[in-house]
Amino acid sequence: MDKASLLKGHIKNIGLQAKIEFPTFLMSSFGVLIYAMGVMWLTVPYHFPDAGLVGLALLLKYTIGFSPSLFILIANAGLVVWGHKELPRRFLLWTSYNIFLMTFLFELLGKFQVPLIENMFMVAVIGGIVKGIGGGMMFRCGTSGGGTDIIISVMRKRFGIEMGRYSFYLNMIILASSIRIVGLAKLLYGIVSSYVVGETTDRVLTSFDRRRLVFIIGAKTSEKEIIQYLSSKLKSGSTIFDSKGGYTNKESSTLMSLLTPRQTMELKRYIGEHHLRSFVVVAEASEVLGTGFKTWEKI
Repeated sequence: MDKASLLKGHIKNIGLQAKIEFPTFLMSSFGVLIYAMGVMWLTVPYHFPDAGLVGLALLLKYTIGFSPSLFILIANAGLVVWGHKELPRRFLLWTSYNIFLMTFLFELLGKFQVPLIENMFMVAVIGGIVKGIGGGMMFRCGTSGGGTDIIISVMRKRFGIEMGRYSFYLNMIILASSIRIVGLAKLLYGIVSSYVVGETTDRVLTSFDRRRLVFIIGAKTSEKEIIQYLSSKLKSGSTIFDSKGGYTNKESSTLMSLLTPRQTMELKRYIGEHHLRSFVVVAEASEVLGTGFKTWEKI
């Protein structure tokens, strides 16, 4: 194969990869922007503490006026060098991009003066929601903003231990160490904000993947009609289980399907109108992976 053909093949692969990663670029960039707004507009002006590497950066700013963006850039560069062998290539590249973008946005957004809100508790909650949305968007597409996320990933890979608990303790130590700098009241606001960040991040990560796991238990004679309704009207697949009634000992059919909340309501109306002797069991499925749902490439 000549060099021209090899070059054409490389260009084609690069173009294909860029097309695949473009949604990640949009969501991750937007997530970094939202997170930076939460830090620079809803945390720094109120002298609130924060968790993680950003929390350390803010403590340095409050005490000696050191630039948070510069500290985050230097500290994250050291963490990336320290753990680059254990970090997946994609995670490393996107995290590095997010770090550079975050430092730039910290500097840019810090130049804007925003109106201050008098209710400190409301600021803590809103700030936590904003930062949680931004962080959740980064995590959702398989990237991160660096800091403790790098430490957790490396420690999990090197030693096979789950760092979630240690990450919590580390963040609490960082928050607690700020009491002499920001005072008890603002420390409590910082803890509230950090809690809201975690809850909001979890909501963002699960909300887009949430489905209803529906079981329809009924007579064999109803099976084909219900499958037809699922596939033609709701555009959803189903799985068939042969079952038997524990009390009646009669042969029956159990269908399983993963539906959106709206599809679930439509199915219940259909069952209520045409198959009244069927049973419908609905449960929450917080995440669904595979063809037709969240693809494995996003993990």
